[in-house]
Amino acid sequence: MGTGHAPEDAARVLDRTKLLAARLKAAGAQPYLASALYSLTVVPTHGVPTMGVDRHWRCYVNPAFVDATPVHELAAVWVHEAAHLLRDHHGRAALVAPELRHDHHRVNIAQDCEINDDLSALPSDALRPAMFGLPDGQMFEQYLPAIPPTPHHPECGSGAHGRAMPWENSDAARVSPVEAAAIRRQTAQELRAHAKARGRLPDGWRRWADEILEPVVDWRRALAGAVREAASWASGAVDYTYQRPSRRGAAVPRVVFPSLRRPMPRVAVVVDTSGSMGDDELRAVLGEVAGVLRVVGIGRNRVTVLACDADVHAVRRTATVGDIVLSGGGGTDMRVGIDHALRGPERPHIIIVLTDGYTPWPQTRPGGVRVVAGLVGSGTVSPPAWIETIRIPLDQPD
Repeated sequence: MGTGHAPEDAARVLDRTKLLAARLKAAGAQPYLASALYSLTVVPTHGVPTMGVDRHWRCYVNPAFVDATPVHELAAVWVHEAAHLLRDHHGRAALVAPELRHDHHRVNIAQDCEINDDLSALPSDALRPAMFGLPDGQMFEQYLPAIPPTPHHPECGSGAHGRAMPWENSDAARVSPVEAAAIRRQTAQELRAHAKARGRLPDGWRRWADEILEPVVDWRRALAGAVREAASWASGAVDYTYQRPSRRGAAVPRVVFPSLRRPMPRVAVVVDTSGSMGDDELRAVLGEVAGVLRVVGIGRNRVTVLACDADVHAVRRTATVGDIVLSGGGGTDMRVGIDHALRGPERPHIIIVLTDGYTPWPQTRPGGVRVVAGLVGSGTVSPPAWIETIRIPLDQPD
């Protein structure tokens, strides 16, 4: 929790009556959160500064913090910690770029800003977006790049930022991922019903409920799934080769038998660099695609990037996204880039096309190659049905 540290007093015993009274108060004020609040298992510990949660829905509580905090503020802290778990902060933190994710304190601050702009009863030093000159109502992924290093380090546990803390060593009852998903959905349904009956709801919770009940497809997972399927399909294309003779040849002197070969998938990424595509957006998406390829297990020496508008301007087998030359800026014809990739010295098994979709496409599927299109932005033009299509929104932090 992003408040000040509680005084050290290892001899104190947790005042459960006060703590549970605060939970009851929180559930009474926001009844749609009751299921989540009562799913948390209390674990007393002097290791946590105030209160924190792990990803198994255990709530670690410092007895001295409970003694020093009024009930109405404790109620707000209960809601704060439950919000980390309901909003799947630890799961979302795992998708943040590594250069930002490694500083779990910054991640925690950004997450607190996402939650606290809807909570009025928190202590005055609770972290809020305005402290960093940021607007209310955004997601933590949007806040994170603007959060500077700060001496005010909140510690809400692995249930928030994803990093296991030393005090998370309990064998108390845990909530499984399946149960957690059910709690989130039940809470979202109760929240929506409350909104219909009362008509008033904090904007952050309303948006969260809409996302749970009408989820947006995670394009990274969808792209990873499409590439993984194509890679599996390509690596299953076993063929014969004489580069490494078969062991069977030892039984028949002076006869060379071929061995079976299972190729490692090669990937070509065709990038639309026409005038309708912005360099900053393209680099961001390319960075994500590079991460997807690493997750799937396709190394950088198996990936070729082609910059293309109505012609191919740069072809590079690249080690880092920063090496890519995004030249172009003219018309749009991704057929040229696909054809160039197919005619290269090493024919790819997978072609990923990143474009806004406003381009002609090949009439037929190229033999022996899977094509995946990442449609960047809000364009509605779809490729032919034989191309696997993943929509990549630029205005959402997912």
